[in-house]
Amino acid sequence: MDRLLRVGLTGGIGSGKSTVARLLEMMGAAVYVADDRAKALMVDDDELRRGIVGLFGADAYGADGTLNRQMIAGRVFSDATLLERLNGLVHPAVERDFAAWAERCDGAARRPAYVVEEAAVLIESGGWRRMDCLVAVTASVEVRVERVMRRDGASREQALARIAAQMDEQKRLSFADRVVVADDRHLLIPQVVELHGALCGWRARI
Repeated sequence: MDRLLRVGLTGGIGSGKSTVARLLEMMGAAVYVADDRAKALMVDDDELRRGIVGLFGADAYGADGTLNRQMIAGRVFSDATLLERLNGLVHPAVERDFAAWAERCDGAARRPAYVVEEAAVLIESGGWRRMDCLVAVTASVEVRVERVMRRDGASREQALARIAAQMDEQKRLSFADRVVVADDRHLLIPQVVELHGALCGWRARI
């Protein structure tokens, strides 16, 4: 049985990548949301838990086993090296989890058209290298700022700071095999329909 196409879907905060992921899922793709799985794995994956405790101490988890997100966020916010070490634990765990999930999709009785990993830091983590195709979703800074302000209740300055903290947009786009523009000047659904057709005809690297 042929291996399903592995598609990476990435984009900066407020770019619209989650909307594109939902549309692809409606068209027959299976979508793995890396951010959601990372949060779950930090609680459920024993190897990752041990690494987090080794990095932050026993206070990283509460008595009920829940992750002390507030403490960890406060520590890594002011310590770039600590954040890098945390990412060095989380990203490999997500990679293992995605690989196992994709293999299950390969062997499913009703197989999806292809599998998609939606991840904001797919390029930065190196995860793009295991994909057959990388799709980047983009929008203007002003559109992204408005989305972040509306979605998160952030100020304009906070939204701009969060955008500035991420990878440069042109650098991100330079990695992409396909680009979707998700703003108020381009119709999104026709772009995603065309993308879906192209992905269905894309041959996976075996």
